[in-house]
Amino acid sequence: MTTSTARTAEVTEVDDAAERQALAGAKRIVVKVGSSSLTSIKGGISEKALTALVHALAGKRNSGTEIILVSSGAIAAGLAPLGLPKRPKDLATQQAAASVGQGLLMARYSQAFAAHGITVSQVLLTADDLMRRTQHSNAYRALDRLLNLGVVPVVNENDTVATHEIRFGDNDRLAALVAHLVRADALVLLSDVDALYDGPPSLGAKRIPLVTGPADLVGVTIGKAGKAGVGTGGMTTKVEAASIAAGSGIHALVTSTANAAAALAGEDVGTWFAINGNRKPVRLLWLAHLASVRGRLVLDDGAVKAVRDRHTSLLPAGISSVQGDFEPGDPVEMVSSEGTVIARGLVNYSAEELPRMLGRSTKELAKDLGRGYDRVVVHVDDLVLVQPPGSTKLGE
Repeated sequence: MTTSTARTAEVTEVDDAAERQALAGAKRIVVKVGSSSLTSIKGGISEKALTALVHALAGKRNSGTEIILVSSGAIAAGLAPLGLPKRPKDLATQQAAASVGQGLLMARYSQAFAAHGITVSQVLLTADDLMRRTQHSNAYRALDRLLNLGVVPVVNENDTVATHEIRFGDNDRLAALVAHLVRADALVLLSDVDALYDGPPSLGAKRIPLVTGPADLVGVTIGKAGKAGVGTGGMTTKVEAASIAAGSGIHALVTSTANAAAALAGEDVGTWFAINGNRKPVRLLWLAHLASVRGRLVLDDGAVKAVRDRHTSLLPAGISSVQGDFEPGDPVEMVSSEGTVIARGLVNYSAEELPRMLGRSTKELAKDLGRGYDRVVVHVDDLVLVQPPGSTKLGE
């Protein structure tokens, strides 16, 4: 190792240690735990694993840190009582299992936290709750008040009522959005894997202790869901969630549930994701990372430059064609004539209305069609630019 390389490695190590102290001293932390860490198909909820996790979280909570627990496991906990041999693939059976398992899971959490003098609450969310302004504000106020009262909110996706269109898809991403919602200082993602590695650990890969940005993950092979068969995400979604948080001003750590106490104490475990961006509205994070796109707007070269380079609202005059079937308020992609995705946004018109508006100014449209047609197609406040391919996508 050259002197300069050694110096760089030393600085990285010092910076990493200093970064982790932000977790040790955090005032409000969101902790997410996966199904594989709490349950199994054969045994339902693991009392030992749940009790150990609660012991670590309660210690941190009783030292003065506010904790929000995002917990998977409702569907997995409902499998055994329903006699299901494995996680169901159809939504209706998943909803049934969640309905049975959520009560069992909360009963265990209530009992375990009560042993430490802590009250817990159940908070079930859908993506719709974080997308729409009224629900978003209500969710924030409720969670903030619970924390002020000393309660540990246990958050889960509302699987019983969520549809395919409004699902988060995985609680890792839900946890990242909840961290933004409650203005947390840090996000900790726990699973049965102790860290991100630069390859398969079974082949001698090395732990990646620090990620400072997307460039650090180029060429890294990231695993999918584990062998237990009760989870949905795997390391890919954890890294995505940690990257979402770090790119938006929140410290993030990925490690194993067994390392929970050490992680919360700021020790050198897992993979730390350093902050590399500023906080963003949670609605735009949903739009960028979770929204189910319902259509496409093909832009001319002038509109591409206006949206991408000057970050302006999209006007009808800059749209060449419309693809898909969508209604006002639906998420759509804005693409160049070559098909490159430039941005995502919430459209103000339906796919049926837009074709007669293309290439025309808002002034002209208001005169011919009425004042309701003088609005922009996608307002800049409802628009998020999409990173170039490969800049933030993670390998599998």
